[in-house]
Amino acid sequence: MAVAVAETIDKGEHLLVQAGTGTGKSLGYLVPALRHAVLENEHVVVSTATLALQRQIITRDLPLVAKALEPHLPRPASIALLKGWHNYLCVHKVAGGYPDDDTGTLFDLGEHAGAAEHPAPARKGATGPTESLGEQVLRLREWADETGTGDRDDLVPGVTAQAWRQVSVTSLECLGGKCPMLAECFPEKAKAASREADVVVTNHAMLGIAASGSPGVLPEHQVLIVDEAHELTDRVTAQATSELSVATIEHAARLARRHGGVPTTDLDSASQALAMVLVGLPETRFRDGLPPAARDAVASVRDATRALLSVLKPETGPNAPPEGGRKMAQATMLALHEVADRMAADPEDNRHTVLWCARTEDRRGGVLTRLYAAPLAVNGLIRTHLFAGRSGVLTSATLELGGSFDPIARAVGLEVRPDAEPVGPTSLVGEPKAAPASVPWHGLDVGSPFDYPKQGILYLARHLPKPGREPATEAQLDEIADLVTAAGGRTLGLFSSRRAAVAAAAAMRERLDVPILVQGDDQLPTLVSQFIADEATCLFGTLSLWQGVDVPGATCRLVIIDRIPFPRPDDPVSSARSDAIEKAGGNGFLAVSATHAALLLAQGAGRLIRTSEDRGVVAVLDPRLATAGYGSFLTRSLPDFWRTTDRAVAISALQRLAASA
Repeated sequence: MAVAVAETIDKGEHLLVQAGTGTGKSLGYLVPALRHAVLENEHVVVSTATLALQRQIITRDLPLVAKALEPHLPRPASIALLKGWHNYLCVHKVAGGYPDDDTGTLFDLGEHAGAAEHPAPARKGATGPTESLGEQVLRLREWADETGTGDRDDLVPGVTAQAWRQVSVTSLECLGGKCPMLAECFPEKAKAASREADVVVTNHAMLGIAASGSPGVLPEHQVLIVDEAHELTDRVTAQATSELSVATIEHAARLARRHGGVPTTDLDSASQALAMVLVGLPETRFRDGLPPAARDAVASVRDATRALLSVLKPETGPNAPPEGGRKMAQATMLALHEVADRMAADPEDNRHTVLWCARTEDRRGGVLTRLYAAPLAVNGLIRTHLFAGRSGVLTSATLELGGSFDPIARAVGLEVRPDAEPVGPTSLVGEPKAAPASVPWHGLDVGSPFDYPKQGILYLARHLPKPGREPATEAQLDEIADLVTAAGGRTLGLFSSRRAAVAAAAAMRERLDVPILVQGDDQLPTLVSQFIADEATCLFGTLSLWQGVDVPGATCRLVIIDRIPFPRPDDPVSSARSDAIEKAGGNGFLAVSATHAALLLAQGAGRLIRTSEDRGVVAVLDPRLATAGYGSFLTRSLPDFWRTTDRAVAISALQRLAASA
C-alpha cells in the first residue's frame, strides 16, 4: 500500500485502496505522504470521518511516523490539526464580546443546518445528567483560562451543545480582523498553523464545506488523503443539505431585534404565512419543486431577509449596539437568506435540488415541520473542489462493492459514466453540460491479515420468510433466540430500524437469561463498555453500531443482521438519485439502493473479526441475500467468510465456540 500511495502521489493521479481491519493502513499512507511533503515541500491534507481515528492519527500515528522518518529527511516534519470554527472556544465571547444567545435552532446544529441529519457521536466523558447548563458554562469559563488549544474535544468531561454554544461562534459570526482579541484567537491559530504544516489532519465535515465551494476552508495542498472514504459522499451530502422551519425564522428575527436593533415586521409576517402553508404540506419529496403556495411563502422569507441584511450593518458611535451581537444577528440572517433563496428558486433552476417536507417531535412534545433541500448528486462537487488539480488517495476497509471499485469511483467523481451519473446536477455555472472526462485512477485491494474462511462463517437464513413491514417476524425472533442461546450471549445485533432493535430486545429479555442492552438505554460508549465487560451480554442497536464499533475477543462471537439495509423507499435523496439514473438509462436500484446496502452490509459484517484470534458467525436473517438476483452483488462485497445456509451448521459452530470459552 505504501509503495502504491507513493507512486500515485508522484504521478499526480488518484488511488482507491481497500485495506482490511488490522492492515495498518494509516501507516501505509502516512509514511509516503509525510516523506513526500517534506522532500517536495508540498502540503498534504488527511481527512477522517470519526473523532476516534482523528485522535489516533494526530496523537499516535503521525508522531510515530515523523520520528521514524526524521533521520532520513532534511528537516523535521510539521503537523497540524484543523477543525470547523465552532469546534474552538472564542476568547472574545468568553470575555463578554458577544451577548448571550437564546438557545436557538439554526446554529445549534453546527456550521450548517444539514448537520442535524448526521449527529456527532457521543463524546468521551460526556457531561453527567446532574450538571446544569449554568454549571457547564461555569466550568467552560474556568477551562478557558487553562486550555492551550481551545479545542472542544480536549475538554473532559464534555458539555452539551447548548452549553458549548455559549462560548463559541461560527465562522460567519466571527469578527475576523476587527476582533480586539485576534492575537489570542484559537481557530485563527489553528488555521495559521495549518497553512505552514507539512501534514494537516482534518475531518469530512471540513471537506464537505470545501466541496460546496467555500474558498479558504482548507489550506493550499497538493495531496488529499481520505481515510474512512466510504463515508465521504454521505458527509458531503449532509454538509450541503439545508433546512427551513418557522423556528429558524423566529430565531433569526429575535436576534435581529435584540442585537441589531431593527424591526422585523415583514419577516414576522412571512414566518406566519409559511407556518400556515406548512400545516397543509404532506411529508413527501416534491418532484417538481415546492408547491406554488410554499414557494411563494419561502420567497417572502427570502425577500424579507434580503431587506434586513441591508440594514444589519455595523454601526459606529457611542450608542451603537455591541458589534459581536450585531455580527451574530447578521450571520444568522445571512444563513437564513441563503436557505430561502435556494428553496424558492424557479423549478427549472432547481431541477438538480431535492426538496422535501418532514415532521419531527420538538423538545416540548409538539410537532416541528421542516423543509429540506439537498443536492441531487455530489460527485461533481467532489471532483471539482476536492480532487481537481491534486492527487487523491481514498482508503477504507470497504471500498470494493460487488467485487468492483467502480461504484465508489463514480460516487466520488473519479469515473464518469452517463448511465450511472446524471450529468449537470453539480456543474459549476458556465460549465459545458457534456460529461467531463474520467480522472486517472487505480483500485487496489491490499487484502487482510485475517483468514476469513477459517475464522468466520456467513450464515444466510434462507428458510426464513422475507421481512415485511413489522419490526420483526416471529420466525426471526425464534431464530435470534436460538442463535443467541447457542452463542451463550456474546451477540452484537445490527438492526435496520430502532423499532426492530427495541422489539427484538424486548422479546429476548422475555425469552433468554442473558443481559440484553439496546441502543438508547444509555450513551453509546457506556453501552459498548458494558458489552465488553461481560461476555454473556448482548448489544442490539441501529446504524451507529454498524460502523466504528471495535469489540475484539470472546465478547462478540455472533453478529446478527436482521435485514438487507436498503435505504427506505421514501428516502427523498436516495429515491431522487435512483429516479435520475433510471431516466438517464441506468439501473437506479443497483446504482443507489444496492450500493448503499452493500456498503452497510460490509461494514456490519466487519464487526465480527477484529484480530487474528477472533472466531464467530455473521447471521443474516434476510433470505433475499441468498435467493434474490442482486444477492451475489451484495455477498461479493462481504469478507470472504465460509458460507452456509444450513442452520444446524451455524448453531453447532456457535455451541463449540461457547464451550471453548
